Amino acid sequence: MSTTDTDESTDRPVAAEKPAGGGMFRALRVPNYRRYASANLVSQTGTWMQRIGQDWLVLQLTDDSGVALGLITALQFAPTVLLSPYGGLLADRYPKRRLLQISQAVMGLLALVLAVLVVTDAVALWHVFVLASGLGAAAAIDAPVRQAFVSEMVGPELLTNAVSLNSTIFNGARLVGPSVAGVLIGAASGNTAPAFFINAASFGFTILALGSMRADQLRPSAPVARGKGQLRAGAAYAWAHRDLVLAMALAFVVGTFGFNYQITIALMARAEFGLGAEAFGLLATVFAVGSLSGALLSTRRSRRPRVRFLIGSALVFGVLTVITGLMPGHVAFGVLLVPTGAAALVFSVANNSFVQLGVDPQMRGRVMALYFMCFMGGTPIGAPLIGVVGEHLGPRWGLLLGGGIVVVAAALAGALLARGRSVRLERRPERPWLRLQVGERAVRPPVG
Repeated sequence: MSTTDTDESTDRPVAAEKPAGGGMFRALRVPNYRRYASANLVSQTGTWMQRIGQDWLVLQLTDDSGVALGLITALQFAPTVLLSPYGGLLADRYPKRRLLQISQAVMGLLALVLAVLVVTDAVALWHVFVLASGLGAAAAIDAPVRQAFVSEMVGPELLTNAVSLNSTIFNGARLVGPSVAGVLIGAASGNTAPAFFINAASFGFTILALGSMRADQLRPSAPVARGKGQLRAGAAYAWAHRDLVLAMALAFVVGTFGFNYQITIALMARAEFGLGAEAFGLLATVFAVGSLSGALLSTRRSRRPRVRFLIGSALVFGVLTVITGLMPGHVAFGVLLVPTGAAALVFSVANNSFVQLGVDPQMRGRVMALYFMCFMGGTPIGAPLIGVVGEHLGPRWGLLLGGGIVVVAAALAGALLARGRSVRLERRPERPWLRLQVGERAVRPPVG
């Protein structure tokens, strides 16, 4: 017998799946997902090594040009806006496992080409720009397909846990990959080719894992036949569901103005506290530790998050960002980076799970592409804006402005959710000690 829950933002029923057993790593009990997760850890570590090596190579080729470094970042993110919708459409039309094998092979080939150019001393700056654009284009197609494929491996009852584990793997790789890349580049006297060769090889692990999966244990959705207006149909589907619109709006605001810590930490470390590269690297690692903690905390969730949880987690993240920007010294700043990083990942994982579990399987690819566009597509806008604010008004203002915008957006979303409802803060005898209760919309009595 199935049970249903009601989404408080739309009053439409949402399936409430029973959790498939307990445990933080319960999705790893699925053999196909276990293969995928293991290979994904290797691949993500290689990707972080590629990013460090690529940035270092650009600095080598341009005599430490910050403009060139910003351009290479923009070239990797820009394809997200243009190509993600087509990646989502392909995910709904064709077998996702085969699409992922193709995209992984393309990204591995591009990394291999860059490695060969470097090792033969034939690399030029335009080569790096072109190959970075190619990697960004392949990743823009890969991301929505990958997001939609997770549910086919584990099913809806384990999807939230699998999304959390994916974030744990990503942040674990972010802790390991840069340090390994730094050691390799240093041991090679500044040669970045080893990092690129390892990244190229790492994609092979994912391709082999995808090929070795048991097809009879997957839960593929029925493919969507080719037809006109399918991208518009995906956008119309998302627009027709107010809970999805709210989640994507929050993702856009948080992704555009809140998730710029690669810029704000660097500015705070160098311009505000006068620290060196080693201290900057330590602060970045501390934030990554917080993010990893948030991802692990999210593995405990077994059901689709509620809208008020999304709003609350965004509000907490915004407030912590503002408080972090007010810290007087680098030690206090570093301490606050841990809960801020955790709050960032709690929101990110919850929002991702909320969208995936709230769409029909045949629409999941296109809707996840729209979500990915909202979450990452604002980076080319928000990152330069926060950078300009930090440079002209002071590093702290980058954090204060970004966190303040997130707080305002979360407050507005909360006001929309509470409109016409009874809202109260309820004290409980057990954990959680406090709970925000949002009642049903008030029904007006009939007139006369």
